[in-house]
Amino acid sequence: MTLMLPLLAFVFGTALVIAAAYALAPARSVAIDRRMDELTFGRDVEEKPRFERIIASLKRIGEKAPRSAKEMGSLRLRLVQAGYRRDEALTLFFGMRIAFALGLYALFASSLITKPNIIVALGGLGLGYVLPGMVLARLAKKRAHRIRLSLADMLDLLVVRVEAGLGLDQALQRVGSELEFAYPELSDELRLINLELRAGKPRSEALRNLADRTGVDDLSALVTMLIQTDKFGTSVAQSLRVYSETLRTKRRQRADEAAAKTGVKMVFPLVVCIFPAIWVITIGPAAIKFITVLFPMVENTR
Repeated sequence: MTLMLPLLAFVFGTALVIAAAYALAPARSVAIDRRMDELTFGRDVEEKPRFERIIASLKRIGEKAPRSAKEMGSLRLRLVQAGYRRDEALTLFFGMRIAFALGLYALFASSLITKPNIIVALGGLGLGYVLPGMVLARLAKKRAHRIRLSLADMLDLLVVRVEAGLGLDQALQRVGSELEFAYPELSDELRLINLELRAGKPRSEALRNLADRTGVDDLSALVTMLIQTDKFGTSVAQSLRVYSETLRTKRRQRADEAAAKTGVKMVFPLVVCIFPAIWVITIGPAAIKFITVLFPMVENTR
C-alpha cells in the first residue's frame, strides 16, 4: 500500500495537468480563426519590437538630460563624423550615456558582483558617463580611416571622369554611384554633396560641409584645392592628377612610418611573453644543476 501511494499521486497529478491544459486551450475553430486573422491582417498590424521600445525609453531619458551648447556642438559633429546624422542621434546618445552610467552605478552599488562599495559605485558612474564618448570617438576614427583609404581610388575615378568631359558636379555624382559597393561611406558623402548642390547650396559650401562631416585631413586638403581651382579658374583635371600623386606619396610615407614603428611595438610582447620562456629554457637547466651541486656542498660544510 505504501508503494502504491506515490504512483497514485503521480497519476493524479498528471491527470490534473492534462485537464488544466485542455481547459485552457482554445477550441479548434477559434485557433483556426485566429491563424487566419494573423495571415490576413498580421502584415499590416505588427507588434512594436522590443528594440524600438528600448530606443524610445533612451530618447525619453536623453530629452531630460542637462546639456550645454558647447558640448552639443562638439557631440553633434562627432556623431556626424561617426555616420549618425539623424536629428534624434544626439538625444539618443545622451540617453545611452545616462542609462549606462546609472546601470554601472547600480551594478557596483548592489551585491550582484562584489560587496557594495560606494567609492567603486561612484567610479563606475563616472566610467559609464565617459565610456560612450570614447566609443563614439573610436567609431569616428575608424570611419575616417576607411574614408582615407578610399580617397586614392576616388581620385583616380574622378580624374578619368573629368578628363572625359564631365563637369565636377556630374563627376562627383558618377563616382559616388560607382563606389557604392566598395566604399559605402565615401559614396554616401558624395551623394550628400549632390543633394546639397541640388538644394541650391554653393559648391564651396557643400565641399566644406564634406570636410567637416568626415574629419579627414586629406579630404580637407582636397576640398581646399577644389575650391581654389574653382575660384581661380585653373584646370580641375590637372589639379586632381597632381593631388592624386601627392596623396599616394603621403600614403607610402605613412606605410613606411608604420613599418618603422613595428620594431618598437614588438619590444613589449617580446619582453612580456617570449623573453620569460627563453629565460626559463636557457637558464633553467643551469640553475637546477647549480642548486643540486651547491646545496650538498653547503650541507657538508656545516
